[in-house]
Amino acid sequence: MSFEWTVDAQGLFGERYPQMVNSGLPVDDVDAVRAAVSEMWPDAPGGWVYEWSALGARYAGDGAHRLAALAYGFAKFPVLADDAKCRAQQHQLDEYLLAAPGFGVDFERKVLELPYRGGTTPVPVHLFATPGLPADAPVMLASGGTDSWKMDMHGVFVAAAQAGVRVLAFDVPGTGESSVPFTTESGEQIVRGLIAEARSMGAGAVLHLGISFGGFLSARTGLAGEVDGAIVIGSPIEAAWTKADFHYGMNGIVGNMLGFDALPSDDELLDAMSGYSLRPLLDQDLNAPMLVLNGADDVHVPQHDTLVFEGRRDTEVHLIPDTGHCATSKFPEAAGYMFAWLQRTLTDLAAKAES
Repeated sequence: MSFEWTVDAQGLFGERYPQMVNSGLPVDDVDAVRAAVSEMWPDAPGGWVYEWSALGARYAGDGAHRLAALAYGFAKFPVLADDAKCRAQQHQLDEYLLAAPGFGVDFERKVLELPYRGGTTPVPVHLFATPGLPADAPVMLASGGTDSWKMDMHGVFVAAAQAGVRVLAFDVPGTGESSVPFTTESGEQIVRGLIAEARSMGAGAVLHLGISFGGFLSARTGLAGEVDGAIVIGSPIEAAWTKADFHYGMNGIVGNMLGFDALPSDDELLDAMSGYSLRPLLDQDLNAPMLVLNGADDVHVPQHDTLVFEGRRDTEVHLIPDTGHCATSKFPEAAGYMFAWLQRTLTDLAAKAES
């Protein structure tokens, strides 16, 4: 059961503005919504979901389906705490599918039934590939985090597909179209099911890209050697789980992801996340090739959780100065590191396959 909580809507604009304008939305339209919004939850003039949805409806009426999907994506941000947010997500999906013929890559939406707690759970996924991509091309699992989900990360995933992998995008458990809350159990079971699905698609090579909380999942699979390479962007690893220091409504965002039905206290959140540290995997030497990066000024994730990877074998680490969570305001620089690493890794995987 989702819940609402006190959130400073203008504070969220301050933090997320680079993400909004870098997504492809016209700056003037973002600025107009920012000026109109005064509250987070009301589905009425001045409410976040109302103003963003009005922009989405205008784009949809103009036939600008990709822009409509972006606007509805911000309308449902940061969690599906009420009917208005859920409607915005459905509108986002509808507009996204209408925009799909213009993605520039092959696109397919599937709903997988993956093993979970002795049964199965439905996991909607989006597949991206360049036309004519060989059937045995590596597959890259890809997800965003607690509040930016698979449709919101579209640009990054399409760019990855254009670099030569088949991208399998999904929502982290407890977010988006997921049907189960996030726990270490749901995260591990669902991702292992996705890895098995990915290995069945091609030659067996599987990479994993995780952004923000999704990076916690890709860090785990990379450190455990469950995939053939992992990219970790802006991820909590160990120090983040020990600090009761939540900014920009993150206590409610994470609380929703974990399945709380009301805003948890900081102590309740820390207790719920007490077993999340990846220290046991950091102490082993099993890892696949990894790229780990973040912004040096991240208010959510301490620098330690990036720098702790320095000195590991087959691991490249970048802490980008003068930018924050996931290096959003300098994402072209972060993307440069990511795609250079990806090309080297794909070359190495191809060489191993031939040997």
